[in-house]
Amino acid sequence: MSDGQPTAAEQGKTAERIAVVTGAGSGIGRAVALELLGAGWSVALTGRRTERLEETAALATGSLAPEGTREGTPAGACLVVRADVAQPDDVAALFAAVHERFGRLDLLFNNAGTFGPGGVAVEDLAYEAWRHVVDTNLNGAFLCAQAAYRQMKEQDPQGGRIINNGSISAHTPRPHSAPYTATKHALTGLTKALALDGRPYRIAVSQIDIGNAATEMTARMQTGALQANGEMAPEPVMDVTDVARTVRHMAELPLEANVQFATVLATSMPYVGRG
Repeated sequence: MSDGQPTAAEQGKTAERIAVVTGAGSGIGRAVALELLGAGWSVALTGRRTERLEETAALATGSLAPEGTREGTPAGACLVVRADVAQPDDVAALFAAVHERFGRLDLLFNNAGTFGPGGVAVEDLAYEAWRHVVDTNLNGAFLCAQAAYRQMKEQDPQGGRIINNGSISAHTPRPHSAPYTATKHALTGLTKALALDGRPYRIAVSQIDIGNAATEMTARMQTGALQANGEMAPEPVMDVTDVARTVRHMAELPLEANVQFATVLATSMPYVGRG
């Protein structure tokens, strides 16, 4: 490879793009999985509820009618793997299954997360609730990133991309959101550290911070969400497919380029100047 271009063998190895999407059974994870599959990626769909993952797979294959998908575009291959990202053994089994099926990994979309109990003041927050959010949002993201990093470092051609799902709360909190906000701030630090450590191995790591994408998790915002001044107010939302298209753009950049941080939000939501 004297001219710096990939050999024919390398091109053959990289022709099929392989992704893992966590939390792929609903919301942003489902939208991103469908976007990638529609663009020809092969995707391992993972989450805690097998039936929801199978629904996503059915949407990709046309068994169901996915809203907003591109007609006439053949979907890539699906692999459904039930896993709880907070459990190290589940994560190890997930990435072993991906390696066995596809032989390599080009993208991890670290999306699985939970907001935790809503409307609970910090002084009333149970430790178990705090721990559940930390285990899912932060420990789960670390475990998946670690497993992806190991595979990307060792595979040939070397390298890949990790995109962490942050949040507007990685910058500015909502009321009564200590666990969620703390984990999303921590995720930003994890993204930066992984991006630095991945440089020698062509592992690009980035973060997308999302505000008010229309999903089951944000449905209440259209009727009323607690504001910093104590009032309840409806908030605008955006189409989740716009988030999915942004993730795909980040994912399909060459590894020599990286969108380190991206913020995608409903244009009129109360973020700039929140509080």
